[in-house]
Amino acid sequence: MKPTSNSHKPWVLISGATSGFGEATALTLSRSGWNVLLSGRRQTQLEHVAEACKAHGAEAHIFAWDVRDREATDHGVTQLMDAAGLGTDSSEAKLHALVNNAGLAVGKGPFDEGLDDDWSRMLDTNVKGLLFLARACVPYMNVGSRMVNMGSIAGKQVYTGGNVYCASKHAVDALSQAMRIDLVDRGIGVSQICPGAAETEFSMVRFKGDAQAAEAVYHGYDPLVAQDIADAVEFVLSRPGHVCINDLVIMPMAQASAHHWNKQPS
Repeated sequence: MKPTSNSHKPWVLISGATSGFGEATALTLSRSGWNVLLSGRRQTQLEHVAEACKAHGAEAHIFAWDVRDREATDHGVTQLMDAAGLGTDSSEAKLHALVNNAGLAVGKGPFDEGLDDDWSRMLDTNVKGLLFLARACVPYMNVGSRMVNMGSIAGKQVYTGGNVYCASKHAVDALSQAMRIDLVDRGIGVSQICPGAAETEFSMVRFKGDAQAAEAVYHGYDPLVAQDIADAVEFVLSRPGHVCINDLVIMPMAQASAHHWNKQPS
């Protein structure tokens, strides 16, 4: 395959790169010397993020698909790897990092009032989508490559109304541990980053476009922002080869757990 002009830079694939943690991570890594492969469902947003990454000197390639679709995921990964000149043969350049970021919460309430479609979106995206993408990328990785799975405080503690979302993120926690065991002999590191409350599109998606309900989540305290998590991803990926950050929980100062807050009256 023809080498790219920035072929000396390491390559990272970031899912869910259209907004929030994924977009911030793409821009942060572009500034710090990475080339980026960006995936997400929204083509136009991917194009905007890619242009911003290129402005920071990175090479950027995009491919839009839904990680819930296994065949689309396999195809999308192949297209991105081909664009970057990465391959599965031992003589070919490899993927240095995967940021398995795509995920969402939909709805909040008692489990017996939950909707089948909401459950399917969360489980298929947060669990199966993570698995599909990780499995598709591993053949392009080698010794020294790293995988970062985006978990959540919801994967450590269950909270009222979180039931299926919490279950999906507990699965990410378990899968991150299992992947670390499965890949240790191949020299591939697996890390998990677990944010607490962060002001992104997360709540707008959870409350299905109800801006008032989404904004109320962040009243009375300073939540995390996407850049806080992007900085953490950069830190994890920049560790020396003998170091793997297995698990990193990041909370706003006003949040002590999924249940304990220091919120001030508005």
